[in-house]
Amino acid sequence: MIDIKEIRENPQRFKQAAKNKNIEVDIDRLTAIDAELLSAKQQLQEIATEKNRIGKSIPKLAGDEKQNALAQLAKFKADESQFEEKVKQLQPEADSLMMLVAQPADDIVPIGKDDTENVELRREGQVRKFDFKPKDHVQLGVDLGIIDIERGVKLAGSRSYFLKGDGARLHWAVLQFAMDVMIARGYTPMSVPLLMRDEAMRGTGYYPGSEEQTYRMEKDEVNLAGTAEVPLTAFRMGEILEEKELPIKFAGMSTCFRREAGAAGKDTYGLYRIHQFDKVEQVVICKNSVEESNKYHEEILSNSEVVMRALELPYRIVAVCTGDLGRGQAKKYDIEAWMPSRNNYCETHSASKFYEFQARRMNLRYKDSATKKNLFCHTLNNTVIASPRVLIPILELYQNADGSITVPKVLQPYMGGLEQIAKS
Repeated sequence: MIDIKEIRENPQRFKQAAKNKNIEVDIDRLTAIDAELLSAKQQLQEIATEKNRIGKSIPKLAGDEKQNALAQLAKFKADESQFEEKVKQLQPEADSLMMLVAQPADDIVPIGKDDTENVELRREGQVRKFDFKPKDHVQLGVDLGIIDIERGVKLAGSRSYFLKGDGARLHWAVLQFAMDVMIARGYTPMSVPLLMRDEAMRGTGYYPGSEEQTYRMEKDEVNLAGTAEVPLTAFRMGEILEEKELPIKFAGMSTCFRREAGAAGKDTYGLYRIHQFDKVEQVVICKNSVEESNKYHEEILSNSEVVMRALELPYRIVAVCTGDLGRGQAKKYDIEAWMPSRNNYCETHSASKFYEFQARRMNLRYKDSATKKNLFCHTLNNTVIASPRVLIPILELYQNADGSITVPKVLQPYMGGLEQIAKS
């Protein structure tokens, strides 16, 4: 959420931010309601002051003076009731509109309409050239008996799957390796709840806006989290932290759930766009400082690159354009891995910087030692690894002419020393 003072000072900036992000919000309506609320609350403050003054004077008065004071007090009470009713009527709409306001993107972020206008920054690793006709990950998985999509769909519906035997072991190996990397880099490992109350969804910026993508348990009024970002970022919501605690660095492993509403007919083949997957997520909560946020944004990107380089997967880094940014994101990097079957670099990670957008919604603050004021924290997050999506490039790039899969060296210790997945 944005500080209303910033919107009052420069509403045009937030109109432009919404336009750049393709987000609908009526800033004119918000500023008009805000002006009415400010006026009504000022009137209430003045009435309270006068009521207090008159109330103190009444015991000293007598006769007509006392009657006039009582009459004036009655009028103030009637006016007060009128202004309170006005606030009661306007405040909910103002609050709803505030939740829709988009955070302006950093000036360095490219302007663009959607992900087709993201800007490539650099490429890492070499794309493999095959001297045989390669199979895609589904063909490889079925032939080796490590993926079963047909039975997954039969039991759970579209975009469902089973990982079997060495396929399941490879999946777990990737996740555990990624978690070990993060622990070694000083991040606290976290096992998180998967069911989140609406407060946590709103606090992290998923509500309003992502309701259609979320599995909601209506009876219990909780939601299946689409990422560990939600519980990790909201872990200390509503608290005032000590400055010495910052930065807080978490790495959480969790199952993630996404409805993929509106994606009918899109990326339906294989393991790319699915309803349930597992992910190691990293979250940083730091001081209210642009410089600190920028530093940790580069750090969380670097952490994920360490994992990708260790897996020896070719990838590229892209600067995400305004039209592909979420409501709260000020800047985002995507890591895209090369996937032979898709003949393209495809998203595997998203590193996002929010400044105080999420913390303001969650009322997550710290006591600043210099000013002695309570300041809103800054928050950031990034994927460390998500599986089984990352199994697509692993299986396809590590395949051999005989249909077997060479296990990446860094994952072999996590699979009991297994060097190759082959037909049993």
